Amino acid sequence: MTDVQKDTCLVGIDIGGTFTDIILIENEEITVTKVPSTPKDPSQAVINGLKHLNITSGEFVHGTTIATNTLLENTGALTALITTKGFEDVLEIGRQNRQDLYDFNVQKPEPLANREMRYGISERTDSNGVIIEDLDTELLEQIISGIKSSDAESVAVSLLFSFLNPAHEQSILKTIQSEIPSIYVSISSEIVPEFREYERTSTVVINSYVGPKVSQYMDNLTSKIEYPIRVMQSSGGSITSQLASKEPVRTILSGPAGGVVGAYRTAKQAGIKQIISIDMGGTSTDVSICPDRIQETTQSTISGYPISIPMIEIHTVGAGGGSIAAINAGGSLSVGPSSAGSDPGPACYGKGDNITVTDANLILGRIQPDFFLGGTMQLDIDKALMAIQKLATEINSSATDAALGIIKVVNANMEQAIRTISLERGHDPRDFALLPFGGAGALHACELSAEMGISKVFIPPHPGVLSALGVAIADVTKDYSRTVMLTPGEETLYQLETEYSGMESNARSDFNSEGLDTSNLKFNRYLDIRYVGQSYELLIPFPTSGIKDSKELQTLITTDFETAHQQRFGYSDSSQKIEVVNVRLKAILPSTTQIPTTHISKSSSIGKPIDERPIFFQSTSLMTPIYQRNDIQLKQNIIGPALITQFDTSIPVFPGWVANKDELDNLTLEVV
Repeated sequence: MTDVQKDTCLVGIDIGGTFTDIILIENEEITVTKVPSTPKDPSQAVINGLKHLNITSGEFVHGTTIATNTLLENTGALTALITTKGFEDVLEIGRQNRQDLYDFNVQKPEPLANREMRYGISERTDSNGVIIEDLDTELLEQIISGIKSSDAESVAVSLLFSFLNPAHEQSILKTIQSEIPSIYVSISSEIVPEFREYERTSTVVINSYVGPKVSQYMDNLTSKIEYPIRVMQSSGGSITSQLASKEPVRTILSGPAGGVVGAYRTAKQAGIKQIISIDMGGTSTDVSICPDRIQETTQSTISGYPISIPMIEIHTVGAGGGSIAAINAGGSLSVGPSSAGSDPGPACYGKGDNITVTDANLILGRIQPDFFLGGTMQLDIDKALMAIQKLATEINSSATDAALGIIKVVNANMEQAIRTISLERGHDPRDFALLPFGGAGALHACELSAEMGISKVFIPPHPGVLSALGVAIADVTKDYSRTVMLTPGEETLYQLETEYSGMESNARSDFNSEGLDTSNLKFNRYLDIRYVGQSYELLIPFPTSGIKDSKELQTLITTDFETAHQQRFGYSDSSQKIEVVNVRLKAILPSTTQIPTTHISKSSSIGKPIDERPIFFQSTSLMTPIYQRNDIQLKQNIIGPALITQFDTSIPVFPGWVANKDELDNLTLEVV
């Protein structure tokens, strides 16, 4: 491949715990590569992948785990918090609700701004946004002096009712930037201008906590690539690298969000409307449900810390190909959440002795050592067998049974994740197709589907790099919100239209400032609604049909809310009044990039197996034909047992299942 010139290609980049995936879309063709991640300097893996594909320029979109890993590993900046005097401990008090009602040993995570680094300042804005006590500038100078004398690397500012009137927060921001220009600062009225002190404060503190590391990484990467880079945000659209540095909390689920976008768009292209996506990489598995749409939430918790920004609804479990298997204190087999990563990696990588899910799949024959990454990376099956035999001796079983046990445990973890996002949200998983992706997703597809009663598995052409594809084709988006606390009445339509008009004007201004053409800019409107007296609300799309008056609007949003409430909680109450808490706007500049497709024509010949080898689907092995995915012809039935290999994954077709290829080069696995 010759060097790619600027504006002739689109490059999607997704950094995972084990591999960094890069996908090149050029001249309606896709080229992919996977290179080992470089945890000490993640940008180096990106450079290695770009060199491998000879990419020197183009349009770059990046899914990053820097913010995620910084939060999960507690390696962020020493952060100071400035808040309204008397509210310094909101961050530590939190909420009284418990994630696990019957766990008496719950350990709350330590606040990201410790007690010595939380400063209260005299000022007050009331619940109508009126300033009733001016900002104490003398005290602010003392606080800044204390921050200077500490080792603080960042500052978060969250004042009472600043979402209604940000004047005091903006004044503090300007003063800090003037007196400590080198320190990282973020204010809650810019990050999340919504009510709920605890969640708003937590979100802005997280932003400042991960900010310096994300900003440093972005500076490092852009200096090496030397071309503008857009970054995937958690809500499913891309933003500039500058905004990602300023508001990194928006990238907490960057890579997984790209995966859901890629899964949804690929399935929709094939005419499949309802999917459960399961992204199994080297470290974790991310599960999402798309009932004919990508679902979002505005209330998430990552590692015990609440985050109040729009995110694709994703449930993550510590179950990946690199998840380490071990015997726990109770003598039982456990898998994850610790991961071997890319260095030293699974035992079969030849560097370490960790027994992982990848080793188990290799021992069972579901991964073939000479076909891994298209044969470019040879796996050490002898070392994997030696490591797993040691584990088998501890539990008094054979190596095969130990490997099968590892697979059963990790499958159980993923099954629970699927139940969480389907059954617990009012969806029957049997109504959906399972779309597995990531390097390891397809390896577990048949077993997971059988356990959940799912009869169809849909596997796109490049499942191992689907997150990178989703990142590349994602729309450019920005999210806006305002708290209104509005009980529907005669002026509701006018009031909401006024709020939306203001946000739409801000959106056009923001897009124009980035030099983007806004002629195709679209707006999706949403409402956060609850019954009066409830603590939490549901996200409801604003009715798009022509609305005559406030009465009709009230009827429509009440009906939509009660339908959603019935599905989510199993009941609704039409006798209760509803309340609009927040108005939300998603500004979307649709991507002009379509997913390149390879139209397959029916051939008179059929793809032949390239080999036949013993593979364990249960406790005994079966001689199993092995196919190269590219050799399989349109509508050719591959009846299980079979193994289908390709560069970025392996696909075991279990007995009782049949696989065939459609016109767009997708594979569908169905129960016979």
